[in-house]
Amino acid sequence: MVPESSVPLRIDAHQHFWLLANRSGQWPPAELAAIHRDFLPQQLAPLLKQHGIDGTVLVQSLPSVTDTLFLLALAERAPFIQAVVGWADLKSRNAVEQIALLASHRKLRGLRPMLQDLADDWIADPLLEPAIAAMQRHRLSLDALILPRHLPALLAFAQSHPNLPIVIDHAAKPPIASAEMTPWREHISRFAALPQVYCKLSGLVTEASSVWQEGDLQPYADHILDVFGASRVIWGSDWPVVNLAADYGRWLATTESLLSKLDPLQRQQVMGLNAQRFYRL
Repeated sequence: MVPESSVPLRIDAHQHFWLLANRSGQWPPAELAAIHRDFLPQQLAPLLKQHGIDGTVLVQSLPSVTDTLFLLALAERAPFIQAVVGWADLKSRNAVEQIALLASHRKLRGLRPMLQDLADDWIADPLLEPAIAAMQRHRLSLDALILPRHLPALLAFAQSHPNLPIVIDHAAKPPIASAEMTPWREHISRFAALPQVYCKLSGLVTEASSVWQEGDLQPYADHILDVFGASRVIWGSDWPVVNLAADYGRWLATTESLLSKLDPLQRQQVMGLNAQRFYRL
């Protein structure tokens, strides 16, 4: 649990750890040199202290129960990890048992099926229903790692599962590098009426051009805030993936500037209060 404090806590609600030796040549590939190495709590802890971040949500980056168990073990040893979002094979015959096993760990708060690598309508398969019901029984949320093309199917899924908390990772990865807003803008706007759906203000810099400026991101951040309101937007660093396009400090400073039009309470919501509520920290 996050300790009570008179000062609102700042939570990084999206970060990763990995050991390349555990990944058998899977992501990240060697050509992504900036992140093709081990990343563990001892590398992140100094950055959190430097930038005044009080805790994190550790998110899976490999579709593996074994990897999720590894992350849960790290979370037991690193107090700053307040929650873990893991992975389970939601269509497997033993999905319900997998979910129960993972949910027995005190810091598991959600699952992420890595939808960006799957068919647009994967989320609509009735075979998922036992797993979704199990997630709800165990009070788990769904992190939706998607691309803009997945938004219509996710919308229909969210409409039919009003009691499942959902957060859209990286704002569904809008095509910032090409400065396109449509159809992403129209599709994501339709989530405004679904109070159980949140959106992460994360991962934007890696969707921008290599010479991105804050102004490139502002229209997307503004639209996210218009759609979801400050009470349903959650900040995350996406560290260490953010290192492909910036670093922890630059993205945090950019975020603070992107949010400068908000009042103090709204900024506190985005930077920590919403993560505490969504992930039950």
